[in-house]
Amino acid sequence: MAKQVRTIAVVTGTRAELGLLAPVMRAIDAQPGLRLRVVVAGLHLVSGTWRSVASDWGFTVDAKVRMQRRGEVGRAADVQAVGRGVAGFGAVFGEMRPDVVLVLGDRIEAFAAATAASVGGIRVAHVHGGDRAEGVADEAMRHAISKLAHLHYPATALSRRRLVRMGERAEHVVRVGSPAVDELLLRQRRIAREPGHVLVMQHPVGGNDAEEQRWMRGTLSAATAFAREAGHDVLVFDPNADAGSDGVRAAIERWMGRDPALRRRAPQSGRTGERRRYAYLPRGAFLALLRQSMAIVGNSSAGLIEAAVLHVPCVNIGPRQAGREQAGNVLNCDYGQANVRAALKRAAAMDLRGLRHPYGKGDAGRRMAAHLAGVDFARVVVRKRNGY
Repeated sequence: MAKQVRTIAVVTGTRAELGLLAPVMRAIDAQPGLRLRVVVAGLHLVSGTWRSVASDWGFTVDAKVRMQRRGEVGRAADVQAVGRGVAGFGAVFGEMRPDVVLVLGDRIEAFAAATAASVGGIRVAHVHGGDRAEGVADEAMRHAISKLAHLHYPATALSRRRLVRMGERAEHVVRVGSPAVDELLLRQRRIAREPGHVLVMQHPVGGNDAEEQRWMRGTLSAATAFAREAGHDVLVFDPNADAGSDGVRAAIERWMGRDPALRRRAPQSGRTGERRRYAYLPRGAFLALLRQSMAIVGNSSAGLIEAAVLHVPCVNIGPRQAGREQAGNVLNCDYGQANVRAALKRAAAMDLRGLRHPYGKGDAGRRMAAHLAGVDFARVVVRKRNGY
């Protein structure tokens, strides 16, 4: 009797998350015995980046779930978005009838999808569970998703141990590494590292707009002063849409001088002292910029994961990544121009040859797909039971 093909519904809510999920989606699509279905939601549908699922990555969008609404930002708005998401995912999964719903990380899109699937009697697979990172509500969201999930694909040995200590059954917790590392090792060897800019990625941490604006102004002032002395450009990315993002954007607007001609331009070799702003770049282009950075500054997980793989120093500011595992490329500091500038000077002197990181060997997607195809579903019961 032929083995039944398993349908794996992968949920993506943001462009950054999509970049991590893409290697997993490709591996699922290529794995015999698996059928990929792609569900887009959340900020993809607010910003229009859902189109990149097809245009940049070549995947078919099988369903959409609207959650956030344009212009509605903050914790109260997120509550309403979660409610819409649970109902929307429930309807989609009821029609699609996947065998597994796969989500990544700690955002509300993943939480809403995991809730709908778990309550609806569908197995949930969670990527990057067991990590720690405070964010706005990240720590609570990530671990809540883990308790809703039936299959776990943590990135590191420490994250796996946390999941088992939380009561998740050890046989269903499979350390695969981070999908962020997939393909990065090839890119590292292919692109020579010739630092020519400082890259700033700072997201809000739940402060009010005035606080977030002040913190971002300090970071940009420090990056600009340091870059001017070193003969580098400064590249800044827009923040995510969490509470306080309007304040971060206001600081960027002021720093850019409100000159539209300076915004979102492609990098130009041989130019120094420029200020460039990006709302979004395809993952390959972003990783190329990161590889050529003297340092990444702010509070993005890219500084702790991708930058570690690419041997790029990271100045990690504030509490957003508190608790996350760190490699030797990370320098932690508090907000403020003086603090950030001092950390940048230390970063410039770092020697990262031989740097090691805990995020795997770059085969996370392949290992997840193989496990999803081969795991005995008779042992992965939907009715969960604590492992202790």
